[in-house]
Amino acid sequence: MTHSDTPSVPPAAVPSPDGAVIGLDIGGTKTRGVRFESGVPVADESVGSANVQNVTPEEAARNLAELFSRIGGGTIARVYAGAGGIDTDEDAAALAALIAPHAPGARVTVVHDSRLLLAAGGAATGVAVIAGTGSAAWGRNAEGAEARAGGWGYLLGDEGSGYWLGREAVRHSLRRMNQGLEPDELTRALLASCGTDHPNKLIALFHSPATGRRFWAQQARVVVEAADAGHPASQALIGQAGRDLADLAAQTLRQLGIAGPVILGSGLGMNVVRLQDAFRTALAAEGITDVRVLQQEPVFGVLQLVAEQD
Repeated sequence: MTHSDTPSVPPAAVPSPDGAVIGLDIGGTKTRGVRFESGVPVADESVGSANVQNVTPEEAARNLAELFSRIGGGTIARVYAGAGGIDTDEDAAALAALIAPHAPGARVTVVHDSRLLLAAGGAATGVAVIAGTGSAAWGRNAEGAEARAGGWGYLLGDEGSGYWLGREAVRHSLRRMNQGLEPDELTRALLASCGTDHPNKLIALFHSPATGRRFWAQQARVVVEAADAGHPASQALIGQAGRDLADLAAQTLRQLGIAGPVILGSGLGMNVVRLQDAFRTALAAEGITDVRVLQQEPVFGVLQLVAEQD
């Protein structure tokens, strides 16, 4: 796990920390920015994604410009950004370079977004698990060692994520079609959500440039709703998602040699009780019992991270 702490100006010119702190949570679907003054949030806005794994650098730059036009201005001492896909110092530096022009003179730090989640959970050590558009686990122990599991992106992994659930709903529907079965509750809901009338059309739609990672991640809600309505296959998918996420957490705990806490966050993790239950049950089977669901958005972990940095 690496990150970049990239001043946009030489260190001697970094302003007093008395200026505003801007926290950014850059996800696959949206970018949320909060402006803190004297530790108090005074502006909170969201725009499209500024994650260059999901949008072009040009679109990322436009979205950042829009966000800072709403929450920027005045003296900004720090910008602390968490984003998915920050796997190397080069990744972090590239994103910091997009951010820096909007906060002249500020100290810009970019980390993997799971680090925001752990801090927002009030923990300095432990493992954070992201279950949103994508999935990943990251943690730190008392000696400062860091470890992670997953976070490989949707082509290689992202098990238990919104994208994974959306893709599995498509696969479920296509298997039933191949078996000569009529569309079930999940397939009918998926077809309606996608605006098409036959499972066979899902193949072209899935591979179409008109859809993409975010579109299919949004179909996770169809699986969640079908599960809540009693659809067994959808319930099984949610259960598998919880177990896969628990496996990421357990891998990371083993690397760090700690027993917890484990903090589950992001859109699916914070809002889908069935997934939370499966996650807790799988971890309990491995003797891991200090499991928490995040109660505030990850971006509010920024102040703790800034304090640790000082």
